[in-house]
Amino acid sequence: MTVKVEKVDLRQKLRIDAEKLVASLWPEENSAQPSEIMLHELLVHKIELEMQNDELRRANITLEQVRDLYLDLYEFAPVGYVSVRYDGLISAINLTGSTLLGIERKRLRKQRFSKFVTANDQDRWHRLFLHMKTANKGYKQTFTIGLRQANGKEFCAQINCSPSLLLDASPVLHFTITDISNCKQIENELRIAAAAFETQEGILVSDPNYVILRVNRAFTKMTGFSAEEAIGKTPRILRSGRHPPEFYKTMRETVIAEGEWQGEIYNRRKNGEIYPIWLTITAIYDDDGQIIHYVATQSDISQQKAANEQIEQLVFYDPLTNLANRRLLKDRLNLALSASTRNKRYGALLFIDLDHFKTLNDTLGHNTGDLLLKQVALRLKDCVRECDTVARMGGDEFVVMLEDIDKNQQHSAIHAETVGKKILAALNAPYHLGDHEYRCTSSIGITLFYDHKTNQDELFKHADIAMYQAKHNGRNTLCFFDQTMQTALIERTALERDLHLALSGNQLILYYQMQNTHDGQVVGAEVLIRWLHPEFGLVPPNKFIPLAEDTGLILGIGKWVLETACAQLKLWATQDLTKDISIAINVSARQFHEEDFVDNIIRAVEKFDINPSLLKLELTESLVLINIEETISKMNALRDKGIRFAMDDFGTGYSSLTYLTRLPLDQLKIDRSFVNNIGVNAADGVIVQTIIAMTETLSIEVIAEGVETEDQRAFLEQQGCGLCQGYLFSKPVPLADFEALLQGNLKLG
Repeated sequence: MTVKVEKVDLRQKLRIDAEKLVASLWPEENSAQPSEIMLHELLVHKIELEMQNDELRRANITLEQVRDLYLDLYEFAPVGYVSVRYDGLISAINLTGSTLLGIERKRLRKQRFSKFVTANDQDRWHRLFLHMKTANKGYKQTFTIGLRQANGKEFCAQINCSPSLLLDASPVLHFTITDISNCKQIENELRIAAAAFETQEGILVSDPNYVILRVNRAFTKMTGFSAEEAIGKTPRILRSGRHPPEFYKTMRETVIAEGEWQGEIYNRRKNGEIYPIWLTITAIYDDDGQIIHYVATQSDISQQKAANEQIEQLVFYDPLTNLANRRLLKDRLNLALSASTRNKRYGALLFIDLDHFKTLNDTLGHNTGDLLLKQVALRLKDCVRECDTVARMGGDEFVVMLEDIDKNQQHSAIHAETVGKKILAALNAPYHLGDHEYRCTSSIGITLFYDHKTNQDELFKHADIAMYQAKHNGRNTLCFFDQTMQTALIERTALERDLHLALSGNQLILYYQMQNTHDGQVVGAEVLIRWLHPEFGLVPPNKFIPLAEDTGLILGIGKWVLETACAQLKLWATQDLTKDISIAINVSARQFHEEDFVDNIIRAVEKFDINPSLLKLELTESLVLINIEETISKMNALRDKGIRFAMDDFGTGYSSLTYLTRLPLDQLKIDRSFVNNIGVNAADGVIVQTIIAMTETLSIEVIAEGVETEDQRAFLEQQGCGLCQGYLFSKPVPLADFEALLQGNLKLG
């Protein structure tokens, strides 16, 4: 900085003042001497020197002030000043620069500037430095670089660099260093905020009046509204109509009072689709605590809810039928018991089991069985009210829970029975299972519940016991639980245990019942199994045969019956009296539909070397119609070997005449229920006549069972039924008694 002093005017003024002083000392009337003139000049010069000294002092003061100002500006500037020689050494640096680098200034001089550049930026610094050294004077470049302080702490610096020449003409680079770490942090935070704003969650920002100011891309994608369509509107454009005005009022009041609201609501997209979201609304305040914005974030939870519903479906519902499963039924039963406690009204459990379902599964396969179960589920739901529950417990077992029936126990029982009968009728209707038409009966056990007098497990047990009683009563019926049933179940369990020992313990025996012509000639015998229990004596077949079928023991028992009958035919073949008598054995559905059934029969015939035409297999209607094609195939395979077939209990099932003509039958048996009503019920007499006429048309032998009176025999003979079986001729008897009867018949001749 240069200070200019106005010298001319000041000196001129001083000279004039000096001359005036001399003039006062030597007036004009006195002539001046040379010495006096010299003195005069010296005085003037002295004054001039003093004045110059004053000027210099003032100039020095000004220079010091300027120097101090310069030092303040340079040393304590908010940026660091650094001069770096072309060899990379620091030649000068201000205090701010040394502070930024974290080292004393005197220790910085002649150190390489690159020493303070972070490792990641070393290569970049080298390239920039080389470029700046080759740049022309006056060129400037600004860049950011990472610097490291002496203590190892790093910071982000902005460098402004330009080449220059010192007074000695040596080239240097002048730098300014600015710590922009905070700026970088703010910049990064802004970038993070921007990235966060563009998250997968839909975000809208509104003013205090809920006018939308900004939305992100996720919002537009989620709602279908573009930013232009949403900005300037209010969130009302998203309302689904599923929430009342009070809902939104409470939401606003909560945000104002607490600063936030969150919860699940339903919104509507631009295309009208309603979808669930999880919404969070947050209030933004200024320094005075006033709300200036609202930020709403929303997540589409459609998939989450669908997944939750799927999980719930898997946990609480049967995957095949979509009915409630055991877990959900127990939950609902618990609620129903609590409701019964409050309202003092009865409810009911109906335990439903499909008759002979396993046979269907074994013959037509599990896929066909599944089709049946699905159709059963639909029919059950059609039989009950919306408030009732239909559940599948597993396999072919279903439960219907009737709630809130009546305060009167008898009225409640009547209602439960009515529903049960409705279910029986619905389940009895034909099913179309792919290419098969199938009929299925069911057995239903019913128990009432009231209050919490009986716990859940006991209720299920009671309904199950009643169901088994219904099966014991002949199936295709319903039964209410009472305590005697539980006693019977205990007996049944014990009987099942003993039945496992019956075969190996030689406790099973065969009884024989004659099959006669009307003149008393014995042409055959039906063998009927009996169980001679070591403790209870003779156990009737209707008590243990269903048990054997349920447990699978019927397969072993059936094989024993077959081989025992074949062995007897072998013995009879050696005697003139019995060599032409046939033996008929009953075949269970489970036995018939075993894969090796045909082979087992043939092996038995060959093993005992018997006349196969004397072995007659009796099949029921329900058995042959489960899988008609399989039935025909197996029957033909055995017919080719000479074995004969009879259809037992004809007329009690759901026969199709079309199927009947395709079956290789040798004989039809008129069921005892029709024979018993001959002369009592005219309709049954007509049925008997029709069956006999049909067998004549089809060239099938016919036999009537259950013939007990002479009138019945005479009617049958008159209608053309040539064979009879029943108590009129003989009841089923052990082998010895049967052979004795044969001897008696021979004598009566």
